[in-house]
Order: sequence, then C-alpha cells, then structure tokens
Amino acid sequence: MSKIVILDHDEPHPVRVHREDGSSPFFLTCDHAGKRIPRRLGDLGLPAQELERHIAWDIGALATSVHLSARLDATLVEQVYSRLVVDCNRRRHMPSFVTEISEATEIPGNMDLHDDHVSAREREIHAPYHDRIVDLMDHRARTGRPNVLIAMHSFTPVFHGKERPWHIGLLYNRDDRLAAILHDVLTEHDVVVGDNEPYAISDDSDYGIPVHGEERGVPHIEFEIRQDLITDSRGQQQWAALLAEVLQQALARLQSCHPETVPEAE
Repeated sequence: MSKIVILDHDEPHPVRVHREDGSSPFFLTCDHAGKRIPRRLGDLGLPAQELERHIAWDIGALATSVHLSARLDATLVEQVYSRLVVDCNRRRHMPSFVTEISEATEIPGNMDLHDDHVSAREREIHAPYHDRIVDLMDHRARTGRPNVLIAMHSFTPVFHGKERPWHIGLLYNRDDRLAAILHDVLTEHDVVVGDNEPYAISDDSDYGIPVHGEERGVPHIEFEIRQDLITDSRGQQQWAALLAEVLQQALARLQSCHPETVPEAE
C-alpha cells in the first residue's frame, strides 16, 4: 500500500521562521498561527465561515507575535496549517490531536480516520514544526545563547455563553518562576491576568511548554491573549508593545532573583 501523503510539493512548508538570527534571549512559538488546509483534505467538510473561527486557528496570535518578534528582535517559529488538520500543541495519544469535534462543531473530514492518515498529518506537519524548534533551540544553547520560551496563543472572549474577564492568561505547569514575575509586572500595567486561566497546562494534553520548556529546564510561559483585544492591527501592535516592555522588565527581575536561570549571552 502506498504511503499516505497530505501535502503536495507546491504547497507551503508547515514551518516559517522569522528572525532566525534574532539577538533576543526570548524565543517565540505560535502553534496555531495558520488556518490553511492542505489541498488534498479539501475543506474538511466545513463551510468557509467555520474556518474563520477559533476552532481553526488562534485569531490575532500570529500578527501580534510578528510585531513582538520585531520589537524584541526575537526568533519566532510559526506553524502555517490549521489546528483542525493536526494540533501542534497536542500529543499523539490525545483525541484532540486530530479532533473530530471542536467546541460543538463536528469536523467531517476528521471522522473515523485510519491511523495511517493521522500518522501522515503528524509526519508532514507536527513533526517538522517541533523538529525545527528543537534544532533552533539546540543551536542557541550550543552557541551560548539563552532560551526563554514564549508560546503565543489567543482565546475567545466568550465560551459556551460565559464571558471570560481576563485580558491575558499566563499558563505554566511545574515551573512558575517566570509566571509569578510576569503576573506582578502585568498587574502593575493594569492588565487583568488569569493565572492558568482560561486553560491549564498538563503533560497529558499540551506539547510545547512541557517538551520545549520544562524538559529543557529553560524559563517559559504560554501567553493566552483575549481575541477581541488583538483582532485588528491597532490592538495587535499595542499588545506587542506592551508585552515587549513587560517581558524585558520580567527578565531583568528573573535574572536578579535567579541569575543562574538566564545567564547573560556569551
């Protein structure tokens, strides 16, 4: 039997890197940056308007990340395909790795997939994305450059009819060193902060922070920004400016409190 292929040769590579040689200690990732669906998968059985919703991508996250990358001169790794194809912040064993239902929406093109089809999505999209992150972070470590991992995401202002009051969520698992400092700094800027809200990270669900942050032992945080604040260009630029300032303040405090955690670049 021939191997299942998801991406045609003329389709975009699943990974795009911005500022690969950026000078900043901050290293940005955007797992749900894109909403593109490989040609061979059609529209996954969904009407066009569904593919503009949060179920398909993190609205506003990429544009905000690009502005933040520019302000910090920080490397940013972007994943260009929709989370409905494969969720690059999930592990293979999770039902949401290739989800059949997102929120209350059934995804016809993901129903009852044979394992070979799931493996193809992992092999052609999920693995190259994370392999690139590993390669870049390894290279930085080998050359004496710090890695402070910032995973960029966004969340809906209303979920199942319930309003979410936070402007931004700080997500972490075991290591709260950077999260605790960021909470204080953001609060000083009159930002309403969610502490592991509206989501929480765990080994059984998330991929990015546990694998690229905790396993490496580097400082890390996952930002979840409320989407109505970064829907347009003005909001995206404002939040990028705020986060650039906040991250630099937080890093200085972290280096003061835990100088061994983020050594100065050689």
